[in-house]
Amino acid sequence: MKAMTSAHAHPVAAPKLGLRERKKIQTRDAIRQAAYRLFAAQGYDATPVGQIAETAEVSPSTVFRYFPTKEDIVLTDEYDPVIAAELRSRPCDEPPVTALRHALCTVMAEMYEVEGCETIQRLNLIHDVPAIRARMTEHGAVTSKLLTRVLSERTGRPVDDLELRVVTGAAMGALTEAFYHWVENGTPDGMAELVDNALRVLERGLTL
Repeated sequence: MKAMTSAHAHPVAAPKLGLRERKKIQTRDAIRQAAYRLFAAQGYDATPVGQIAETAEVSPSTVFRYFPTKEDIVLTDEYDPVIAAELRSRPCDEPPVTALRHALCTVMAEMYEVEGCETIQRLNLIHDVPAIRARMTEHGAVTSKLLTRVLSERTGRPVDDLELRVVTGAAMGALTEAFYHWVENGTPDGMAELVDNALRVLERGLTL
């Protein structure tokens, strides 16, 4: 997950964007939407980047400028800064894991409300395509580092503190398992509730 600045929604206040930045957002969204349409029609593996570029009316080099790999078209989003902002906004006296749970659940609920169909397709692709799952490890590491920095600010712990890394890494793992559970059980509703339940397992100390 990486600011919900797409054309779909603006859940947090943001400075007015200039023409250049708006065009970048429009191009990125056009590429992503073209890719999702093609993936739905003919499958991920059967869809070359050149066809995505043609459908989006851009060059292949433009696709790769916005998305370094084909997998990144599915995985790259603008949510990381939104999650960070939500986490920073939580009450200072709230336990870190509780604050993290609230922040992630809030953004997940917004994401599904705004981009429900795309979210379902995206999570199915992540679940079904090994290459996307492999690339997701790198994306998850970026999100974990960001959350670790914010928790470092909240707790006063060093940013390289092992326990902070364990907490954020476990939270990302719980998030992934909640997503997989959602896909495997065919329940298009209740994603935020599943994420909440998964993170509560961490909050209570991994007891069963």
